[in-house]
Amino acid sequence: MPALASPQLWAWITIALAAGFLVWLLSPILAPFLFAAILAYIFDPLVERLTRHRVPRTLAVVLVLLLAVAVAVAIMLVVLPLFYKETRLLMEKLPGFVAWFNAHAAPWLKARLDLDVRLDLENATQLGKQMLAENEQLAKHLLASLKTGGMVLITILADLVLVPVVLFYLLRDWNLLLDRVDVLIPRRVHAKARAMAAEVDSVLAQWLRGQVLVIVIMSVYYVLALWLARLEFALPIGILTGLAVIVPYVGVVTGLILATLTALMQFDDPAGLLWVWLAVGIGQGLEAMLVTPLIVGERIGLHPVVVIFALLAFGQVFGFFGVLLALPASAALLVGVRHLRAAYLASRLYGGN
Repeated sequence: MPALASPQLWAWITIALAAGFLVWLLSPILAPFLFAAILAYIFDPLVERLTRHRVPRTLAVVLVLLLAVAVAVAIMLVVLPLFYKETRLLMEKLPGFVAWFNAHAAPWLKARLDLDVRLDLENATQLGKQMLAENEQLAKHLLASLKTGGMVLITILADLVLVPVVLFYLLRDWNLLLDRVDVLIPRRVHAKARAMAAEVDSVLAQWLRGQVLVIVIMSVYYVLALWLARLEFALPIGILTGLAVIVPYVGVVTGLILATLTALMQFDDPAGLLWVWLAVGIGQGLEAMLVTPLIVGERIGLHPVVVIFALLAFGQVFGFFGVLLALPASAALLVGVRHLRAAYLASRLYGGN
């Protein structure tokens, strides 16, 4: 057995290195497939529930995808008109904001920080007029930019088309794919591997439930906080910001942009804008340092400090998708660590016998 252990170990190391190199090599095109796989894992329980009611699986997949598209379209129908309206009002109020800045903020910056900052009122007024009246010119600039970055646009559109197509086939053949993977598991570790997979699945389910609870809590917070800051549209902005917190940083960026645009067109006094920024900033701090570590971390068995470290570490190594996958990946690793710990405690190395 010892003679066989070394070749087997090196074989597994070689396979792992080859797989890692292949993933690195294909990383530029993996994003849509990875995103589709995540969505398939999330939506599969809905498909399974429909199939238990004797709905054909293909039809169940179509119904679930249509529901997801309907929800996405409904969100866009709320966001885009709100963003367009607030942008137009902001452009109308831009000259007044520039005048206020030059009259109040610029002297304060000069006196306190010795910074000579002044905005050009004429250019700001002209910018506002262009944004409101010269739509044809803006369209020409947009078309020119699209021509310049044509390949980037084609790549984005291809990904947008590829994700639902891959998602459809993954959902339709989900059980078949799992069965094919199950067949490849060595028989002597088959039961152990299935038990670990079931444990990982349970932990990830707890993670999803925790994320839903975080969304509810943060939506309520942002609605109340922005309402207390006397911001118009506090309800839709707060709900959208809360929904977006499932994607790290997207929630706070969405809330900050929409709330800032609304505040700039609503308040003449900069104190109103500062209160709105304070509400969004406190919300981001609560979500990142308290709500997510306590609720999601507790549900999946991770200490709050470990949750914060995982978000920072995965983001540093893998970028945006690393932050997105930090907690579910950490939850899966946690299962492996538990089994390694149990094996270590049962070993002769620990027991001394």
